[in-house]
Amino acid sequence: MSDTYFEFGTAADRWDRAQMFFEAKEYMTAARILEGLVEEVPEQVSPRLLLARTYYHSARLGRAETELRAVLERDPVEPYARLMLGRTLERQGRSAEATGHLRMAAAFSGDFDFDGDRRAGA
Repeated sequence: MSDTYFEFGTAADRWDRAQMFFEAKEYMTAARILEGLVEEVPEQVSPRLLLARTYYHSARLGRAETELRAVLERDPVEPYARLMLGRTLERQGRSAEATGHLRMAAAFSGDFDFDGDRRAGA
């Protein structure tokens, strides 16, 4: 596939295409499209969050963490980003660091009894 495919069309066209590839579990292709979108509109949270999800699902956890932290810089109370960051940190063996993010995600979802042993939203 040529690089122009990933850059073809309007931002809305590329967003739709990236979502289609994500839903088809073609995470690498979705990421290539989303990387361009994030570069083009870095202030928007949705493309960056979906990019983080593609990285997470393709086990590129360092990249997922970077994007999730960027989302949380822009929107500190984004509950799904908190949950994903906690899960990403857990997958990297950083459970102690993950706990705070998972507690916040649980609180955002109304689960005020989070005890650290249960997974928020699981």
